[in-house]
Amino acid sequence: MIWLVVILVLYLFQFITIMAAEFRRPSKAVAWLSILVMFPLVGFIMYYFLAKEYGRRRKVRRKSRAAAEEGKRQRMWRLPSVESPEHFPNPAMHGQKRLFGMLRSFPDAPVTIRNATEVLSSAEAAYKHMLQRIERAKDHIHLLYYIWNDDDVGRTFQKALIRKALEGVKVRIIYDGIGSYSTPNTFWNELRDAGAQVKCFLPAHIAFFDKRINYRNHRKLTIIDGYWGYIGGINIGDEYLGKDKKLGFWRDTCLHIRGDAVYGLQRTFISDWRFVSEERLEYSDALFPKHDVQGTEALQILPDGPDTDADAIQEVLFSAFSSAERRILITSPYFIPDNSIIMALKTAAIAGVDVRIVIPGVADNRLTLWASLSYVDELLQAGVKIYRYQKGFIHAKTIVVDSHFACVGTANMDLRSFYSNFEIIAAVFDAGTIGKLADDFMRDMSDSVEVTLASFANRPVIQKVKEALGRLVSPLL
Repeated sequence: MIWLVVILVLYLFQFITIMAAEFRRPSKAVAWLSILVMFPLVGFIMYYFLAKEYGRRRKVRRKSRAAAEEGKRQRMWRLPSVESPEHFPNPAMHGQKRLFGMLRSFPDAPVTIRNATEVLSSAEAAYKHMLQRIERAKDHIHLLYYIWNDDDVGRTFQKALIRKALEGVKVRIIYDGIGSYSTPNTFWNELRDAGAQVKCFLPAHIAFFDKRINYRNHRKLTIIDGYWGYIGGINIGDEYLGKDKKLGFWRDTCLHIRGDAVYGLQRTFISDWRFVSEERLEYSDALFPKHDVQGTEALQILPDGPDTDADAIQEVLFSAFSSAERRILITSPYFIPDNSIIMALKTAAIAGVDVRIVIPGVADNRLTLWASLSYVDELLQAGVKIYRYQKGFIHAKTIVVDSHFACVGTANMDLRSFYSNFEIIAAVFDAGTIGKLADDFMRDMSDSVEVTLASFANRPVIQKVKEALGRLVSPLL
């Protein structure tokens, strides 16, 4: 009898601990409690190692504050920036006071206006563009990638960087300890032997015992000489060129940036570099050089992560969706939004806004696809149009709202990107770039099959069970 009481007390302790820690996010609490019910004790051990609140760690908070204060003292934040909605070069933003108020609530991420961008709508185009710029680098090359594989593409970049390092160009690389887990140390050591500096963001074994394995650096950035920047969903590997036999053709988007917004990418890299290396890079003219870009595109570089108080990307996207009057176009490989985003999209659709979402037809992760499909029924009933991509695997992470807002970046439309990962997006306000992203969306939509309410209602019972399972654990994906 006493053993039964002990087991009951332990069980209650685990339940109470999870409820007390996760009461602000009920969906996450339900997911962990479900795991606890199915796997007693094991589930709690998983929770202990995987669910630690990253942002509450004093060490991380100190680093984050120090980096922010350092950034505020730099001349880069005294650059010309948008001070009111009427100052946007795009007239469509002039009446967006509420959206602009949200954008301005992040003082370390100014909306700069001396920029020029180019949308690169495939990994092939992005790789070619980046490698050409790398070959012309004179001072430094900074790369931050979640996944960097030891394959043909990975080796192509490695060899180019080795050549530049041997020429005396300062090469700094950050890769994620989980995303690039399969890449052998010998690959990185070849770069180090040539003079490149290579650092791993939270190696798997350290992150596990430090209870931070659930928090990954999902950013993908390239900055060359402080003049050219690249941001988007593309990592470095063969599959992004469509060489994965299961997924086939790979559709992705990268944004090439010149101008003041490159400084925002650089600042994010410097902050992450300091975290992984303890080295404080000086905000010098070499890292933040003067440029002669004559473009007038408004851009905001918005980094986000669990080490900050605000959920910046989620808040900006909610505000952008709420500002829509005509259209919302979303492309996301992992569509697992929180309740606020779901409500914003449903409300917009019911109010007559044309809301369209492209998700994968085939996926690299079945559980995440099941979770995505679990949201389809309620969105369809509200008037949202859902399309499943058929040409291959769609990995682009883009959003277009009317003709005044768009974004390209590393964040998926899911809970992990909103709350757990280190992410970054480029908020775009130029009508031409927004139009190009909208054109890409329409092309992707033509390569997709629309999901109708009638056909979706007739899916097999086993599929509904899979979706329920995916929805249950979706806060942990």
